[in-house]
Amino acid sequence: MLIGVLALQGDFREHIWALQRLGVEAFAVKTVPDLEKVDGLIIPGGESTSIGRIAQVTGVGEKIVQLAKEGLPIYGTCAGMILLAKKIVDHPEQYSFGLMDIAVRRNAYGRQIESFEVYLDVAKFGKVKAVFIRAPKIVELGKGVEVLASYDNTPVLVQQGNLLASSFHPELTDDLRIHEYFVKMVVDRHESVR
Repeated sequence: MLIGVLALQGDFREHIWALQRLGVEAFAVKTVPDLEKVDGLIIPGGESTSIGRIAQVTGVGEKIVQLAKEGLPIYGTCAGMILLAKKIVDHPEQYSFGLMDIAVRRNAYGRQIESFEVYLDVAKFGKVKAVFIRAPKIVELGKGVEVLASYDNTPVLVQQGNLLASSFHPELTDDLRIHEYFVKMVVDRHESVR
């Protein structure tokens, strides 16, 4: 089993380290051939416009959409959530993969200087420390999207089938349970297609 972390820009290294601490083989994905090797994919935080632009120009974005529709488990954090969203309300012209039935507003929790940490109650495994840095806010939620955690009455960790997304950065804490949850999604899918 091999999990890729999209490495076009952003904090992809931290996700790779988190996966490695779980004993999972992980690597930096930069090209379409890289994507063809993975059993799961994480789209990290960073600059959603930069990541999206590079993904669009290189064909990586088109391949991600194809693989997601085929059932590949994908987890997007912060900018990754923005890229997974079907709608970016404050930047409707911005490129996204348009996969998850959510609408988001970029940087809705404030600028970098207003970053913060909180503990969230995650439905599947209890309290988790969450780091919010220029985080997107979900402003619309489709019927098929399950809310796994909320902050201030707003969903911040959601799942829709093979897609998982968080407004916050679990890779910046020592708590590996959200990565572990994603790895379980990958394992379950890996075993079902064998």
